[in-house]
Formats: sequence, C-alpha cells, structure tokens
Amino acid sequence: MTRSHALSPIGRVFAVVALIEAFTWAGLLIGMALKYGTGTTTLGVWWFGRLHGAAFLAYLAVALVAALRLRWPWWAWLLAILAAVPPLATLPLERWYRRRGLLAAPPARA
Repeated sequence: MTRSHALSPIGRVFAVVALIEAFTWAGLLIGMALKYGTGTTTLGVWWFGRLHGAAFLAYLAVALVAALRLRWPWWAWLLAILAAVPPLATLPLERWYRRRGLLAAPPARA
C-alpha cells in the first residue's frame, strides 16, 4: 500500500535532477556501446560524458540541499549519494523516496 505525499519544491527538483542524471547515464552507456562495441563513433561518449558529468555534480548538490531542507536522516543522504554511482539507480531511489515521503515537506511526514 502506498501513500500519496505532496512533493515539496526541492523534492520536485530532486526528482527532475534524478531523472536527468539517469538519462545522461543511459546516453553515456549507449555512447560507450557505439564507441567500444561497434567502433562506429565516439560522439556519444564525448557528448554524454560531458552532460553526465554536469548532471552527476548537479545531482550531488541537489541531494545535499534536499537532505538539509527536508531533514533527511543520514542514511537517506548516503543512499542518494551511492545511487549516483551505478547506472540508472537514481530512478528507483527517487520512486522509493517519494513513496516514503522523503520528498515531501518535513511537517507533512507521518
């Protein structure tokens, strides 16, 4: 059973940046497959490598701000940081945080 929690503004930003971080990870993986698997082009790695680097840093910054503003427990911020490392892990983490109410404003948490 899932509860519906209204997202706080920083919770919305976290959700969007988590999606962007995962999208750029996917693009980088496709670029690496094209570069190293088929040997057709290096453009995907060049382009998505830069985009993913920026998205990764933005995700870390937004995770820190969200952790402070939403008063996450230490483990929640640690999981958010660790989720940025494996490909596409920010998506299930964001969904789980949304279900748990960690992206809602602190007074709305039960």
